[in-house]
Amino acid sequence: MLKKSMGLLFSLSLVCAVSLNAQDNPDSKKDTPADAGKDKAGEAAGPARFWQAKLTGGHYMVALDHIAAVSRHKYLLDGSLIVDEVTVDSTGQALARFYVISPVSSDSPSATVKQSVKSVTDLLEKGSERLGVDTSTMVVKKYPETTHARTIEYRMMEEKDLTALFASVRNAWETGRGRIFSSK
Repeated sequence: MLKKSMGLLFSLSLVCAVSLNAQDNPDSKKDTPADAGKDKAGEAAGPARFWQAKLTGGHYMVALDHIAAVSRHKYLLDGSLIVDEVTVDSTGQALARFYVISPVSSDSPSATVKQSVKSVTDLLEKGSERLGVDTSTMVVKKYPETTHARTIEYRMMEEKDLTALFASVRNAWETGRGRIFSSK
């Protein structure tokens, strides 16, 4: 309990420090009145030189001049799940992955696909009940196949939110203007 409280206090103090620094920093780029109406839903101006993602599963922040690549792609996982993924590669030690998982087709006649979808759904529900947490937004890993060192992962529930996140990070990187993307 003490560790959890200390972690929350540390996180809160870090967020406050970043907010105060952005307000006091004369180098911070401010949005002009012409930009005021251009914010997308779930996105706001942020501290200059940084892009942030505030998600149900955590908080990610990267310096814009440290982003090396931004990509979005889809792949098939275990023949029954589609992963739609955005990656943010930086010059640091970690790769950030943001993704949405969906079944190939819940209406598929394939018994294997139906069983896989049912198994995943049942496991998520049981885990949520047992742990008292919302496992639907937790990262899904199958040790050791999907455990990657130096990878930061965030699971999102809606494809539209992933699309908005990709647009946010790409726009921030291209323009050099700090942004904060939020999704719940």
